[in-house]
Amino acid sequence: MDHQHVFVCGNPALDFAATLRARRSVRFEMFVTPDRLDAWYVECGLVDTITPADKGDVEQAKALREAIYELVTARRLGQEYGGEALTVLNGVARKPSTSPQLTPTGRQTEATPDQALSTVARHAVELLSGPDVPLMKECGNPECTRVYVDRSRGMRRQWCGMESCGNKIKAAAYRARKKSAPTVAAR
Repeated sequence: MDHQHVFVCGNPALDFAATLRARRSVRFEMFVTPDRLDAWYVECGLVDTITPADKGDVEQAKALREAIYELVTARRLGQEYGGEALTVLNGVARKPSTSPQLTPTGRQTEATPDQALSTVARHAVELLSGPDVPLMKECGNPECTRVYVDRSRGMRRQWCGMESCGNKIKAAAYRARKKSAPTVAAR
């Protein structure tokens, strides 16, 4: 399976919220088909195998994703939670979640799309009620709308990830400096 999803946020719920990218500008949707949603659950490591999702599962996943993003943004900005977003999150979190099984070769987690989604919702509940709340930051790239958990020393991390945003910003800043640097005339 070729990996098309990126996991840089430090929490599955934040990575899930980031599957709608560049929300302030182009809005790039990662869950375009049910198989992209299935791939996310497997690539994230929440499940080993999943019953294939359908269009309805994708719509439910998008609804949960938007609720998580809204709640994370509210918590980050010190605002009240929206009632509808809370209802969506708690409704999904109430459903049965994934349950890992021990096999002779190690752990195996099989799930339905509903169970996988519930697991994401429970991660969001834990995140938003836990010790990582003060560590949540939005990426410093103005085009990026990912929120991540900053566990760096002194909370100095600026970007969701060096590969995804840090290198782009640094390269752009370097080009801007080169362009504005006065040229030294040869004597």
